[in-house]
Amino acid sequence: MWRELDVVQRTGSTNSDLVARAVGSAGAGGLGEGVVLVAEEQSAARGRLDRKWVAPARSGLFFSVLLRPGDAVPMERWGWLPLLTGVAVATGLARAGGVDTALKWPNDVLVTVGGEERKAGGILAEASGDGGVVVGVGVNVSLRADELPVPTAGSLALAGAVSTDRDPLLRAVLRGLEDWYGRWRAAEGDAGACGLQEAYAAGCATLGRRVRAELPGDRALVGEAVAVDGDGRLVLATEAGVQEPVGAGDIVHLRAG
Repeated sequence: MWRELDVVQRTGSTNSDLVARAVGSAGAGGLGEGVVLVAEEQSAARGRLDRKWVAPARSGLFFSVLLRPGDAVPMERWGWLPLLTGVAVATGLARAGGVDTALKWPNDVLVTVGGEERKAGGILAEASGDGGVVVGVGVNVSLRADELPVPTAGSLALAGAVSTDRDPLLRAVLRGLEDWYGRWRAAEGDAGACGLQEAYAAGCATLGRRVRAELPGDRALVGEAVAVDGDGRLVLATEAGVQEPVGAGDIVHLRAG
């Protein structure tokens, strides 16, 4: 699937660069699915809600891929792409790095450092502007404690990974992404039918937890995360006794009690 892979020493954002390439090539037949852009260092990397992602050069995996679900998958099911990528990232890091990871809905990769849950990676999906989707991945691999952007962040090295060689880590993640994306497309985006919904739930640290969903419009919703539904939304059982699906928002894991 991965028809082209480019590595650059430094850029602002691999997502922004790949979106620009897709838009710029639209008049010449378009940029094909399966292009991968990898950066050794990013100076303007972004997470959800335009949050900055900062890490030293060659300390992590920073890459974006261009996907074109096209007519194979209805657009209303494209919201599964960041969750699908999360499953691929988690399984790839476990296989090649020997480190346990978990997923925080909708797009964070968590590791355990000193008994504490910490964010070591994130996923950002954006429309490419020409009918495709660019999915970006950032994972802290070899960062030491004094290199972390914030004390609550983590890295594979700090979580006890048996390998921090980025080449096999990237290969493992891309293999997993190709596998899950192929299954999902073949099932026309039906996450239940292709096993994606079950796989995501099995690796999701948010399920079974009491959480606060910070929603658009300065609203907040507190409840127990009980499921991820067929549309990829997080379902909360609230204190009012109703189950409410959340499709977008910031999720905060609350401490028990």
